[in-house]
Amino acid sequence: MPVALLLPAVLGLAFLVLPLVGLLARTPWTTLPQRLAEPGVLAALRLSLLTATLATLLCLLLGVPLAWLLARVEFPGRRLVRALVTVPLVLPPVVGGVALLLVFGRRGLLGGWLDATLGISLPFTTTGVVLAEAFVAMPFLVIAVEGALRGADHRYEEAAATLGAGRWTTFTHVTLPLVAPGLAAGAVLCWARALGEFGATITFAGNYPGRTQTMPLAVYLALETDVQAAVVLSLVLLTVSVVILAGLRDRWITSP
Repeated sequence: MPVALLLPAVLGLAFLVLPLVGLLARTPWTTLPQRLAEPGVLAALRLSLLTATLATLLCLLLGVPLAWLLARVEFPGRRLVRALVTVPLVLPPVVGGVALLLVFGRRGLLGGWLDATLGISLPFTTTGVVLAEAFVAMPFLVIAVEGALRGADHRYEEAAATLGAGRWTTFTHVTLPLVAPGLAAGAVLCWARALGEFGATITFAGNYPGRTQTMPLAVYLALETDVQAAVVLSLVLLTVSVVILAGLRDRWITSP
């Protein structure tokens, strides 16, 4: 390999790896079990796992039909719809939180009606955390499932239709099993993205311990008072990320 390429490659690798090494080096390993057992840490961890799971379920409920629409249905403006679906991938999360407030806040487009009619207020609640996480995580699921649907063999669905299966039966018994690996990978990535969401969450749901304070928000707060606690919380999120990437490496990282 030419030195002109090897040197920047090594520097790039060091740039990505050294911060992780620094995190591991500063981890208080001797007091790690006690710190993980602290009420604040456990509360943030439980809330993060709960909201990330609920956000993933919401994304599955809405995202799978959306991915099927983009992959299988020809309609005017499909490219525009696909672009809009991917906007949260490049949109600053804080901007996403502001947008959610303008829609679901008490004076928002829908939030005002929800508050006046049903007495439902979504900002600064656990439900608000779920909505914020689903907003930023759903594109990962939609992209993965749409790609799987495009790569699936249509002949199985056509065979099911010729045997008398209805569209819903074909979708549930043929299409979903065909795209199950892509669906599972998209759901896992969606869950991991929801677990690490920060900007939209703190803007739309706030940072209230036990109610809206997820792990990333707890890290942000701990940096101001207890750096070692922030390191421990960061280590937990790093471990989850590594496990996710290790489980999906054959699909998302390695070449065919």
